[in-house]
Amino acid sequence: MTDTGEKNMRVAMWYNNRDVRVEETPVPQIGPGELLLRVEASGICGSDVMEWYRLDRAPLVLGHEIGGQVVEAGNGVADFKEGARVSAAHHVPCNTCYYCLRGHHTMCDTLRKTNFEPGGFAEYVRVPAINVERGVFRLPDEMSYEEATFIEPLACVLRGQRTARMQPGNSVLVIGSGIAGLLHLQLARTLGAGRVVATDINEFRLNAAKRFGADAAIHAREDLPARFREVNDGYLADLVIVCTGATAATVQAFKSVERGGTVLLFAPTDPGVATPVSLNEVFWRTDVTLTTSYGASPYDYQTALEIIRAGTIPVRRMITHRLALAEAGLGFRLVAEAGDSIKVIIEPQK
Repeated sequence: MTDTGEKNMRVAMWYNNRDVRVEETPVPQIGPGELLLRVEASGICGSDVMEWYRLDRAPLVLGHEIGGQVVEAGNGVADFKEGARVSAAHHVPCNTCYYCLRGHHTMCDTLRKTNFEPGGFAEYVRVPAINVERGVFRLPDEMSYEEATFIEPLACVLRGQRTARMQPGNSVLVIGSGIAGLLHLQLARTLGAGRVVATDINEFRLNAAKRFGADAAIHAREDLPARFREVNDGYLADLVIVCTGATAATVQAFKSVERGGTVLLFAPTDPGVATPVSLNEVFWRTDVTLTTSYGASPYDYQTALEIIRAGTIPVRRMITHRLALAEAGLGFRLVAEAGDSIKVIIEPQK
């Protein structure tokens, strides 16, 4: 067993996107049913750089997309021993409440209160007993720690397309080609979509969309409805997935969805932002469905793990930066600027 008692560890403490400091804090002490993980890889999520969502709680150790190794198991833990290679969900549902029993696991109050300590941008994390019971996943031998960081984001994408009732043959428009958008377009392909078109305002990401299977990659300032019709036999999109919080993107989505189609709002706007929409023009007599998606259930995590294990979605090819913990500040800037990066991985042991 690794001796971590009474020792300090390094963490990347987030004050804001331009101020991330390497600090020392005590290694978490675990109790019965809990695990202590050594974090080997942790991905920076787009939500990690949403300052409006975080600043009132700063300073924080963020990071929830992790792959690591068990270094200590608390009393009563039978399934995971020292040395086990795992990924862990930071939020887990109770599975018994009103929402869980109706399939809305991410609306569960327990899910919204659970987390691991202190966060993935640290050398070690403590995984509470409820997370151990419902949200720790053993990694197959062929899956690397950095590939494991994609389990959580892909699980969220899976839930989104399940909520939007993605069907084989659907034509799909993905607005925003960051990491979420690129995962959405690849999952849509995996699920048998017809034509898949991606948009962005960034040429680097448009080129990435082409590499990862988009039939067309269109600059978002173009006439999207007209351009989509050109590549889809004159029809608009059966499913539009909005992966950016920009108001203009939501407006474009409503103009680009076919009658009987669905718009999935996958990314939040800034607080207080209102999107102008004519209910009559967009929804009346069109049978258009508008839906949202937040988080993922344990089922989605397990499915995402299997998709990555099978190599169906080549997630390793999406990594553009691998940074040591001391470079976490650079990582946050890269993700916040949304320039020439797709997936940024922090390796806390370096």
